[in-house]
Amino acid sequence: MIPLFFLTALLLWPDTVHAFRSALNDFQQSKGRELVLKSWNVNRLPELPGITLEDCAKRCKESPECRAFNYEFRPSLVCKHLPWVGDNADVKRNVNCDLYEMKVYVRKCIVGKGEDYRGKVSTTKSGRTCQQWWSKFPHDHRRTPSAANGLELNYCRNPDSDPNGPWCYTTDPDMRYESCDIPQCKNEVCITCNGEDYRGQVDHTVSGKECQRWDQQYPHQHIYQPEKYPDKSLDDNYCRNPDASPVPWCYTADLLVERESCDIRKCPESPKRRFRSGYTTNCFRGRGEDYRGKVNETTSGIPCQRWDAQKPHEHPFSPKTYECKGLEQNYCRNPDGSEAPWCFTSLSGMRTALCLQIKRCADDIEAEDCYNEIGKNYRGVVRKTRKGILCQKWSVSTPHKTNKTHPEANLTDNYCRNPDGDRHGPWCYTTDRKTEFDYCAIKQCGEASMSIDTLFNLIQSCLLFYLLITRLSQNLCTFLQLFNIFCAKMSRRLNMVKHAERTKSPNEDYGGPLACKNSDCWVLEGVIIPMRRCGHASQPNIFIRVSFYVDWIKKVMEMT
Repeated sequence: MIPLFFLTALLLWPDTVHAFRSALNDFQQSKGRELVLKSWNVNRLPELPGITLEDCAKRCKESPECRAFNYEFRPSLVCKHLPWVGDNADVKRNVNCDLYEMKVYVRKCIVGKGEDYRGKVSTTKSGRTCQQWWSKFPHDHRRTPSAANGLELNYCRNPDSDPNGPWCYTTDPDMRYESCDIPQCKNEVCITCNGEDYRGQVDHTVSGKECQRWDQQYPHQHIYQPEKYPDKSLDDNYCRNPDASPVPWCYTADLLVERESCDIRKCPESPKRRFRSGYTTNCFRGRGEDYRGKVNETTSGIPCQRWDAQKPHEHPFSPKTYECKGLEQNYCRNPDGSEAPWCFTSLSGMRTALCLQIKRCADDIEAEDCYNEIGKNYRGVVRKTRKGILCQKWSVSTPHKTNKTHPEANLTDNYCRNPDGDRHGPWCYTTDRKTEFDYCAIKQCGEASMSIDTLFNLIQSCLLFYLLITRLSQNLCTFLQLFNIFCAKMSRRLNMVKHAERTKSPNEDYGGPLACKNSDCWVLEGVIIPMRRCGHASQPNIFIRVSFYVDWIKKVMEMT
């Protein structure tokens, strides 16, 4: 969505309002840091109270003496301009302040021809020492150093836009000047695979457009806020790949172009030839991104589509593009950081599905633990959910906000707890942005194996039940006579219920509700889990009992 003031400006001044540039684009941020002020020049440093961060950056950029600034936001807003950057002073921690340094003074590479390069390289590509810019010996010249042109000491500069980049006069009488061979930012750091781990300093797209800062929502609104994706290193306006795209990219400062790929070279060594000790073949750890086993069907037995095929489902995950993701044949993989290995299915009506039949590695499972009743007094140290996702600390609000406090619930560190008396047991907020909270893989204390004789008393408390249904009329739904009943552990609330005879269910009847007529209204009893075919005696249909999720649904609604 384009903000109204941008749209208005575009209509009034179509030729001038083509790009919105933030003054902060020229600065590199260090959160929770400040440059320590020198005692000899504290009094001469300007302090600007009460101004915005954007205005502070703009004024620093316009000042010939400013190279960085401390921006204090507690107890009050104060902008402090600095005449030096981090390599000339000490940097210390300060939770009430952020440090912003001009990129041209701190980066070790150049963009384009490097006219704005202000680094400290002072030797040429052949190793010759540079002549001081104020000196006329051994080579006479007409260039006068100033704060504007940056001709300081004997540092390499490019005052005449030389296509070879920054250069200098040399101290060798036989070599008047020579380029300094400072690398291009786009070549300084190469990418492997699709560049998800790229942490370089390219801040322009392949067409030359400047990138929008990740911590800003203009000119383009987006979901990739740095505090919500702490592991993606969404720093300043540098190119990154937070969504597993084929290459690093960024939102642009151009109002008419939302996002674009970045021009960053690939590393010469193919990553698929390297062996990683973290790869697993019989189980998976974490989200399973390093799983390289040969399971090739989904949890419900649907064969996977080959990764190098585009039928029945078109997709961007080509093995050539994602060469380090192990996209071989039709094996279950996790190229995009989902919650577990998955695949595109061979059914045209079902695009993707997880492969949850793959076991989690033993060293990735928490130690045995249990809870009594509903676990409200649980004080154990399990800190992972049933899906293996690490819990978020109760004291922080990233990536999910924790709105309520429960001092009596012992919300310590990121341990699983049950502060709201959820009948499903201990839970936690997760570190996965896609999953706000989940329940923990902790069993009830004293849980025993169940027998057929006691099963019928437990069916009402089951989370999932397997059954085969037949439609006797349009107004009624009836459960058939049950036998061959199996019950899993009570902690999983899972029962399998099936009938010996095959019944007729309409083909392609996937994803619909199981509703029963009660007086004059229909009651939603369950929602079907899609399977490869209609149910039969050896593979019954699966329905999720909606009534068991009432508390969970209420919790989700309250959190949102």
